[in-house]
Amino acid sequence: MSSLHDPIQAGLERGWKVLGDRHGPLPENISCDVAIVGTGAGGGITAELLTAAGLSVVLIEEGPLRSSRDFNQIEAQAYPALYQDSANRQTADKAISILQGRCVGGSTTVNWTSSFRTPGDTLKFWRDRFELPGLTDDAMSRWFLQAEQRLNVNAWLVPPNANNDKLRLGAARLGISAGAILRNVKACWNLGSCGMGCPTNAKQSMLVTTLPAALDRGATLLVQTRAERLEIVGDAVQAVVCMPVALNGRATASRGTRVQARHVVVAGGAINSPALLLRSDAPDPHGRLGRRTFLHPVVASTAIFDEPIEGWDGAPQTMYSDHFLGIDPIEGPIGYKLEAPPMHPVLASITLPGFGPGMARSMRDFPRTQALLALLRDGFHEQSPGGRVGLRKDGTPLLDYPLNDFVFDGARRALLSMAEIQFSAGALTVSPGHEMAAPYRSWAEARQAIQALPMKPYLTRVVSAHVMGGCGMAGKPELGVTRPDGRHWQLQNLSVHDGSLFPTSIGANPQLSIYGLVGMLASGLARELSGRSVALV
Repeated sequence: MSSLHDPIQAGLERGWKVLGDRHGPLPENISCDVAIVGTGAGGGITAELLTAAGLSVVLIEEGPLRSSRDFNQIEAQAYPALYQDSANRQTADKAISILQGRCVGGSTTVNWTSSFRTPGDTLKFWRDRFELPGLTDDAMSRWFLQAEQRLNVNAWLVPPNANNDKLRLGAARLGISAGAILRNVKACWNLGSCGMGCPTNAKQSMLVTTLPAALDRGATLLVQTRAERLEIVGDAVQAVVCMPVALNGRATASRGTRVQARHVVVAGGAINSPALLLRSDAPDPHGRLGRRTFLHPVVASTAIFDEPIEGWDGAPQTMYSDHFLGIDPIEGPIGYKLEAPPMHPVLASITLPGFGPGMARSMRDFPRTQALLALLRDGFHEQSPGGRVGLRKDGTPLLDYPLNDFVFDGARRALLSMAEIQFSAGALTVSPGHEMAAPYRSWAEARQAIQALPMKPYLTRVVSAHVMGGCGMAGKPELGVTRPDGRHWQLQNLSVHDGSLFPTSIGANPQLSIYGLVGMLASGLARELSGRSVALV
């Protein structure tokens, strides 16, 4: 627990309007100009801009309000409190585990701060295939710049920790380009705690930036409050019907609250946002809702070195390589981005392959273990249509994302690339993330073995921390759920402001893409609803 100044506690003491859980019961009815469902990247940016325009805003968050006084490096406490399904949300067949935040600030509270603008070839694909001519590099640059200035996105000037440095070193020895990641931090202590909430408030997440700004302007925040459904009459949303919930998601009362608003912004993330619209029987004449949901499916490779790595210590992600995104055309064989993940023991143990004695050996060697991950760029080929968000019988969301040979071809190539880089960096052994793989002692041995591994679900370890799509933007209603301005095609007072807007995956960590895109959309919405022009900076 941090003893530093806690801006959340200070705001509560100033009189912020926060309700739900220990902050007080929910009223039966609330009225406002705009109701925002979700407080992550999209909801946070939207809240700051709309309140700056003088609009009354109610924020609805399913997760709890936690802050620096609560954050520490104890994984067993962090994951149940801050993540969906205690950091183990899974696809329908349980072949992919998904990390998603579930707290005030959403995934921005628990992400690893990596900040990339939307790649130009991704924007071009969206312009060409989804009739979004306004999404040019030049048009988006001003919005990215606003977000970067507001959230202190800058080059990380501290030397990378050993886990990241092996990516830099191995790539350099092979002539593979690699670079330093921009990070949204200020006065960072380089602790490595990003994924469990920042105990020093250095990470410029929505929790310590846009949300306090909105609350200082009078916004109301409902916590541990689930948006169950939208009341839809004709072509308009009348209200958001909500229920108070415990950390495990169970309702804590028989009666909830009804938030009536002139306009509703859905920003619950690319699984929860489509699910809310599905529970609400939102119009979907072209069958696009919940479809084309993407994950950047991730495969990983671990390596043992002779020297200590201690990948839990220091900024978790500071080096990357886009080399393998540019080998083939974007619509060709699936490309992948290489990064290094943080190496915390619980997260590693549930991700690494092996059981019993094999797992015991892995944890024995953990201080000398280095890891690389590959983000597979899904959504740009007809054999990569993504997944589909649906509903269980109880109305909770479920993502069906079948893994096919096209994706597995990229996974195999990624495992080969990572193994070669790790051996080039001096690894003693390399273990691809596959249940049938062994620790290989040379690049030649690893190459032969990886080429022969059967690439199938459950055998190939696949995870994700980037969910995108499901309410995709498009210039025609038959191509997407939302218009280029983020409005729902069939509901005149409903907008979507989160990663579910993306027509494909990004090919890079998506937080800055959400900040920039939503900054543009929310500025337009603020001007339309209030007549005032606003900006993040």
